[in-house]
Amino acid sequence: MVQHLIALPKRALILLVRGYQLILSPHLATSCNFTPTCSGYAIQALEKYGAVKGSVLAAHRILRCHPWGGHGYDPPIWYSERKELHEHGS
Repeated sequence: MVQHLIALPKRALILLVRGYQLILSPHLATSCNFTPTCSGYAIQALEKYGAVKGSVLAAHRILRCHPWGGHGYDPPIWYSERKELHEHGS
């Protein structure tokens, strides 16, 4: 029961993003520079990290989504995990 209550904010946020994808996004003439798209990124981040961390990652991605903000493959990875990947990759 407690797990279901904890998951409610995450599910509500995912539902909002899905609503955006289904209702608003098809009517916008923009295309995302990143893969996955910003809304897809948000859903992945919410599923993987929960409502708080997922929202932080999604907000950071949206702030980077402009013509000079980069492009390419950019999966949702929490900040401390990025450092670990960088340290193990060097």
